[in-house]
Amino acid sequence: MKVSLSATRALVVPFAFSPLSIAVAQEAQVSQLDPIVVTATLGPRTVGESLASVTVIDEEDIRSKAPADFSDLLRGQPGINVVGNGSFGKSTSVYTRGVKNGGTVFLVDGVKLHSATGGGASWQYFPSELVQRVEIVRGPRSSLYGADAMGGVVQAFTLDPKQGQRGWVEAGAGNFDSQKVSAGVSGEAGNTRFSLSGLHKETDGTAIVENGDDRGFRNSAGLGRVVHDFDNGGEASVMLLQSEGNSEFEGGNTDFTLRALGFGVMTPLNDNWKTGIQFSESRDEAESFQGGSESVFNTRLQQARWENTFSYSVHELVIGAELQQDEVSSTQDFNETSRTNTAVFSQLRLNFGPVDAQLSLRSDDNEAYGTQETGGLALGYRFDRSHRVRASYGTAFRAPTFNDLYFPFTDFGFGFSYQGNPDLEPEESENYELGVSGNYQAWFWDLAVYQMDIESLISSGMIGGVNTAVNVDDARIRGAELSAGYELDGWRTAIALTYMDPEDRETGKQLRRRTRQTARIDLDKAVSNFVFGGSVIAEGDRYDDAANTNRLAGFATLDLRAGWNFAPDWSARLTLTNVLDKEYSTARRSATQNYIAAGRTGMLAVRYDFR
Repeated sequence: MKVSLSATRALVVPFAFSPLSIAVAQEAQVSQLDPIVVTATLGPRTVGESLASVTVIDEEDIRSKAPADFSDLLRGQPGINVVGNGSFGKSTSVYTRGVKNGGTVFLVDGVKLHSATGGGASWQYFPSELVQRVEIVRGPRSSLYGADAMGGVVQAFTLDPKQGQRGWVEAGAGNFDSQKVSAGVSGEAGNTRFSLSGLHKETDGTAIVENGDDRGFRNSAGLGRVVHDFDNGGEASVMLLQSEGNSEFEGGNTDFTLRALGFGVMTPLNDNWKTGIQFSESRDEAESFQGGSESVFNTRLQQARWENTFSYSVHELVIGAELQQDEVSSTQDFNETSRTNTAVFSQLRLNFGPVDAQLSLRSDDNEAYGTQETGGLALGYRFDRSHRVRASYGTAFRAPTFNDLYFPFTDFGFGFSYQGNPDLEPEESENYELGVSGNYQAWFWDLAVYQMDIESLISSGMIGGVNTAVNVDDARIRGAELSAGYELDGWRTAIALTYMDPEDRETGKQLRRRTRQTARIDLDKAVSNFVFGGSVIAEGDRYDDAANTNRLAGFATLDLRAGWNFAPDWSARLTLTNVLDKEYSTARRSATQNYIAAGRTGMLAVRYDFR
């Protein structure tokens, strides 16, 4: 459980409506080492009170690291494996506690981003420059968020219209002919606050396979937020984020668009009852050109969610309902192009002095694969102000994608054909976790051990001589996560260590593309108007195939960074990633060719903040 080491500004939602995340960041007098989070439960809780394994990446972390891709923020965090087909906007998968990419829910201010055809989020197209905070919750959360929250939930909070801030302009350049520029402005009128920000970046990129040509990336993004506070303590907010551009891959390129739109209203009905509703829409659109042919995969997710929070003393009960519809438009003639999911859910949060308890239940009814019931139970005990122990049990499921279910019969040549399997069932899991933590004036530590048993893994198989998706294997994933951090006298240190045993129970083999060991160390020191820092990220070996014959070697990388506030409201930042120019791979393109990450990369940026 790595938590924010510097922010006294924590995200506080004034009602138990956290999945909507329509509230904005407000000042909160909480422990620097135990900030308030909203993703782990259906309401604001400190990390300790959430009874979950949580990592918080705050605004200072994001600005100092200045990641080229959003997934670089996640790499090496406890329980996280990031797998990429090269650098700079190339296809990226995030494995949370060993669950494949489609088993991690990605939220942007409460709006779910995912591809209904491929499954999971298009992490590579999401701009980290427009984000001020990230919460990573590890462990089952289907009883709160429904399908796909099997490994965990990642929520990004976009730039907030803060009081007193008026805007900024930033420009940067680096090797591989990389440039970027961003700007933003915010203001307020009475009880209404707004912010507008934009970004453009592009690069010639690097080779993504051995002896390959450079593959570039271009991205333009914009964000708008408006928040209005009502006199009765309620609020309304609207958020629109769009990211579009082009990414080159081996043999072709893709035009992409990501869009997230959310509108929400919350109001207290009396001293013990708050209600709120959110309407949202997200799009994941891709038009690819390869070998003289064009393919289009566009998906749209529309969602309406209603939550009611009832409070009695320090106890709270949340009851809600959700309606969700996925739609697909493609050059492929899918057998079905839409599916609807309805859900009801609840969470009971109790506190009895040093004892905290949570019980959550949810029922999803999907027209494609039927009804799924999930639940969770968590108990925590606070020994004193510094030490806690927690134990939890939860069930979760991952839904089959449109590709899994409805992809039309297609002969790709070379003796390979594929067709969806409409009889496919969701993956289901049972999860057990035990954790203990310590939070002190200047440092913290957290240790969690867990076991996840997965049934009906969705894998590749054959029916009638045609390749398809089938429910074949069961898996058991065991792991331990240790994190610690320290902040004092200008020093900021964070350490994350993960050991995981992701086993296919049918074969005894290691699940493909998961590494057993990861380690990350971040160290920064502020000296007068300067900040110097670095990160070491190490990952063990992994296999790119289920048979464990195609081994990818482990690796370690070193990143360095420096910042300088050289004049009032002016700052400069230099980041160097993979300083030792290590060549490494996390995925293979074929049995004889690896995808490779970028070598040594540098970026120098200058920023002006005006008020």
